[in-house]
Amino acid sequence: ENGATFLQIREKDLDEGTFEQEAEALKKLCAQYHIPFVVNDSVEIALDIDADGVHVGQSDIKGRDIRSMIGNEKILGISAGTVEEAIAAEKAGADYIGVGAVFGTSTKKNARNLTVEKLKEISESVSIPVVAIGGIGVSNIMELVESGVDGVAVVSAIFAAAYLIGTIITYRVWSDIIVCICAFLYTLTIFQKDSGKMRSVLIVNMCLWVFY
Repeated sequence: ENGATFLQIREKDLDEGTFEQEAEALKKLCAQYHIPFVVNDSVEIALDIDADGVHVGQSDIKGRDIRSMIGNEKILGISAGTVEEAIAAEKAGADYIGVGAVFGTSTKKNARNLTVEKLKEISESVSIPVVAIGGIGVSNIMELVESGVDGVAVVSAIFAAAYLIGTIITYRVWSDIIVCICAFLYTLTIFQKDSGKMRSVLIVNMCLWVFY
């Protein structure tokens, strides 16, 4: 209701049956609001409940063709922490890449912290959307302005907030601002490289800014 554009369920401590029940309930809720819903790690549960897709880690794509398992119509997200992993994820058929932890996180014990510079390198190495995750909050979200990311994912920043609805709206607004600024900076980069492309790209990005 308040601006989330994508939802992923991630449960590491539930038994499979309870996890599937929870995922089924969330799938129905997301369908009411026309929000894509993906299941973390479990390809089997994602297929059983007919979720919109699945999000997996690097270890999950080694020796497994996840794209073939879920089909071309499902969303496939893959985590990456390096340029090499990002490229591998795109080759494995990913629709988007989750990159982090950008600022550290308490929700994932084995997360690797990344610099904004490294995040930018990863964003520039692939042609699919890149979503930043890990420790993102109101105090640091604007540090991602020049990272080239297409969105941000938050967990603790919302669920630990005193005013949940207002916090969700705030992050949606800041996320949109970041995407618009990244697009504008990309325009300036193209202008520096090839001034002949400036006119058409600037029109596209100014429309993006207005509609956001």
